[in-house]
Amino acid sequence: MPAVYGRGGDDTAASAAAKKEPIVNTITWKNLTWVNIERPTRKEMDELAKKYPFHPLDLDDCLSKVQLPKIDEYESYLFIILHFPVFDRRTRITRPSQVAIFLGKDFVVTVHNGDLKSLTNMASNCQQNEKASEEYMGKDSGYLMYRIVDILVDYCLPMVNKTLANLDDIEDKVFDDKLSASQDVATLRRDISSQRRIIGPIKGVVVELEKKAQRYTQADLKVYFGDISDHLARLWSNLDECQETIEIYKDTDFLLSQERTNRILSLLTIVFTISIPATVIGAFYGMNVKLPGGIESGALTFWGQHTTFILILLISLVPAAIMLWLFHRWRWI
Repeated sequence: MPAVYGRGGDDTAASAAAKKEPIVNTITWKNLTWVNIERPTRKEMDELAKKYPFHPLDLDDCLSKVQLPKIDEYESYLFIILHFPVFDRRTRITRPSQVAIFLGKDFVVTVHNGDLKSLTNMASNCQQNEKASEEYMGKDSGYLMYRIVDILVDYCLPMVNKTLANLDDIEDKVFDDKLSASQDVATLRRDISSQRRIIGPIKGVVVELEKKAQRYTQADLKVYFGDISDHLARLWSNLDECQETIEIYKDTDFLLSQERTNRILSLLTIVFTISIPATVIGAFYGMNVKLPGGIESGALTFWGQHTTFILILLISLVPAAIMLWLFHRWRWI
């Protein structure tokens, strides 16, 4: 059975997660030690510095949230920083989550915020299951590091697949005149851009990591990291498809919105245009001058009846009817 030290265990981990407290799990299998630290504070970093010869700047980088993906090579260890996407349900936008990895001859140390569930579950399985410990830690530190990176990359696949599914769902909204898809298109477009910014730099780090981590394992990492590179290529291909599709939806939604606006403006223009004759005649009769049928000259009568209003109505309707006929003939309506 793997030897397990430090703060851990199911009840303790669950309680700490609920309180957002740090969790430190130390798992030992034969000569290999894996230290997994979730939600670290300065105290955990100081304790780590007492056990391993890590550079103080590397320990500071573990607590910083603005680091770029990188690999720093030292005489006795590698320091790796990677970012992986985590979906924020509140904002509906993917954000980066940082994981720092210290790789040495007989140890691997991972430091992260605890929101990378695949890594948390992997550590929990190794802690509780002897078979999982042998599977992940049964070779050497370089192989364990590969398994950690591999499981984190695989964690991105369902997230990108979900984005593809969201594109299918939003398509009906875009082409439905009765629904407005502008907000959904803008949100999904931003989410896709965020995923591309996070996943893009991983490819370069993985290629470099394959070469520098070979000295910590007897296995041929070229084969293993080739598999990771294939998964990253698939992720990037899917994101390219998402990017291209969302840009098409954005342009389509804009064009359809413009068309709806133009139809409304055309209708309002036609209504305004056919009301012009009545407006002009009413303006003339509203002036303080003598006009036939006006107040100053007296209402027109025909067969003893006042016909001023009827005549004015006919004079207004005839030009409006002619304009409607012309608009229809010219196919404006």
